[in-house]
Amino acid sequence: MTSPPRVDYQTHPAQYRHWKLKFEGPVATLSADFDENAGLRPGYKLKLNSYDLGVDIELNDAINRIRFEHPEVRTVIVTSAKEKVFCSGANIFMLGVSSHAWKVNFCKFTNETRNGLEDTSAHSGLKFLAAVNGACAGGGYELALACDEIILVDDRSSAVSLPEVPLLGVLPGTGGLTRVTDKKKVRHDLADLFCTSAEGVRGQKAKDWRLVDDIAKPAQFAARVQERALQLAAQSDRPANAQGVALTPLNRHIEADALRYGNVTVEIDRARRAATFTVKAPTGAQPTDVAGIEAAGSAWYPLQMARELEDAILNMRTNELDIGLWLIKTEGDAAAVLAMDATLLAHQNHWLVRETIGLLRRTFSRLDVSSRSLFALIEPGSCFAGSFLELALACDRSYHLALPDDETRAPKIAVGEANFGLFPMITGQSRLQRRFYNEPPAMEAVHARAGQLLDADAAFALGLVTSNPDDIDWADETRIAIEERVSMSPDALTGLEANLRFNGPENMFTRVFGRLTAWQNWIFQRPNAVGEKGALKVYGKGDKAAFDWNRV
Repeated sequence: MTSPPRVDYQTHPAQYRHWKLKFEGPVATLSADFDENAGLRPGYKLKLNSYDLGVDIELNDAINRIRFEHPEVRTVIVTSAKEKVFCSGANIFMLGVSSHAWKVNFCKFTNETRNGLEDTSAHSGLKFLAAVNGACAGGGYELALACDEIILVDDRSSAVSLPEVPLLGVLPGTGGLTRVTDKKKVRHDLADLFCTSAEGVRGQKAKDWRLVDDIAKPAQFAARVQERALQLAAQSDRPANAQGVALTPLNRHIEADALRYGNVTVEIDRARRAATFTVKAPTGAQPTDVAGIEAAGSAWYPLQMARELEDAILNMRTNELDIGLWLIKTEGDAAAVLAMDATLLAHQNHWLVRETIGLLRRTFSRLDVSSRSLFALIEPGSCFAGSFLELALACDRSYHLALPDDETRAPKIAVGEANFGLFPMITGQSRLQRRFYNEPPAMEAVHARAGQLLDADAAFALGLVTSNPDDIDWADETRIAIEERVSMSPDALTGLEANLRFNGPENMFTRVFGRLTAWQNWIFQRPNAVGEKGALKVYGKGDKAAFDWNRV
């Protein structure tokens, strides 16, 4: 049996099959015009602007290009190029023929893309306006919900809906239920009516229920959308006259058991079901002023590294399902990493630096929500300092080699200013705050040693690493830890890790991912959804779903 082709998360507007981009001063328009014959996998057609992973890969790319290549854009209008349909959501036939792992990874990536809209609005001043100019269902409404505001055309037919429960026997998989309550503040009884009705809600009622922010008659719709887009743009501080940075193709080599980039490598050990990620520190002279950063463009080290690491994470998550343990390593000069962080902090309000910090923040968050075990290995030549220390702090465990008799070779870590909030998790906390529950004694002790190089014993004493074996015990301790981890149930580990990694404050984002991991994951495996007569399987065939009526 041949394996399906690898999913590639790299694309370019010239290759788009589903989205159209238009730029007019401070406003960009992103129009959905999905090619029904261009599904990522065979077996379904993307009719009525229904989408699959390929559509969202393009959407993610388009948003990144607006972020970096068009700093003059302050508002993005998300709309449809098709008549009478905005987006009918995830393609149901695609879901019906997909494996469970494919469905979950698809939902996770679409969640990250939509969460990224809100992250960019909050941190970078890029606003999003959904101009819903037709039927808007399921994942289409979830995309609209991720925008700052929604304007619905009041044409007596266009409606918003979340029909997954009545039609498919599953839940909205991209945060729909959570955003309806947490973001739109829809009253819970009205939300119950809305989410159990397949036909949705139109016009004034949709506005009264807070499902949309505004409505407009067809004759006034375009003018109202443009007016509101400019009003939102006026709230942004993105520069009007800056020169964008072209996101050039990544220098990437895919091998049978490795991914190789300029600053990131992933080596896969299939026998151990483990992969080793190595992130290399910057080398040589690096720009420290805005002019140098702008001149470097997409080759500027932190931007290039973030793009490479993001691509590696996404590739491994989707294409290497059997590799359950990721070993995280770094390589290079800790001083170079801390110097890079100093540049990021010094210019964090410059648009390009701010967008790069945002990409790093979202990339580190992709590690947090990856259903893989993460172990950091701190060895000679490592540079887990500052922003690179975030990689270790994201891990489930960290092993730091102690070499008390060899000061020169002894690997050291360093806490930097960047670790105290430059890259918050989706909880809003830094990973140090998550680690120590933000308890003052532990946080103050770490603050007191910030900027210092800490050997294994010092790091262990502060609680920054899990274990500090010496060179006699290192090989055995790490080998046993790896072998034990990969021998455990992947399902149980996914649940364990999701619970333990997010121990901080609950918010909309943690609830979106928590519900995806637990409820949607479970429901998508139940016979009522995916059994032979399950709602998802019989949809469109004219058959009635056969439910097991027992409540579980």
